[in-house]
Amino acid sequence: MDAEHQYLSFRLGEETFGLGILAVREIIEYGGVTDVPMMPPCVRGVINLRGAVVPVLDLAARFGRAPGLIGRRSCIVIVESGMPPEQQVLGLLVDAVNAVLDIDAGQIAPPPSFGAGLRNDFITGIGKVSGKFLILVNLEAVLNVPEIAAMAGDVN
Repeated sequence: MDAEHQYLSFRLGEETFGLGILAVREIIEYGGVTDVPMMPPCVRGVINLRGAVVPVLDLAARFGRAPGLIGRRSCIVIVESGMPPEQQVLGLLVDAVNAVLDIDAGQIAPPPSFGAGLRNDFITGIGKVSGKFLILVNLEAVLNVPEIAAMAGDVN
């Protein structure tokens, strides 16, 4: 298996998404998230990850949907975004993690121009696995820190 073609599949509501495995550091059980005042609605708060303060993004809320409900399968996917020295570690709240899938480039279609219910820049493609579709997330666009910070300004 080539890591470049591996994707972590996860669920938000009834939809299944995929995230390039190279960006994923670890998956942790959803635990206590400390609320931080004046944050945009898509930022749940922060967690302590082995002494580091890591912001947690509610991926459903970031996608313009209702905030995720915490269930017994809810977890936080710890990802790295950007390149050093600006590299950031963030947590993504998801409803459930499914599996690591091997998706060949030939099984990935370009993002649809409309109708996906997501901003087009949030999607790198649509993966086809066992007759089902997986929306592949463009992590850099979703974790656009200046854009999220600007949302915090809209809260005031």
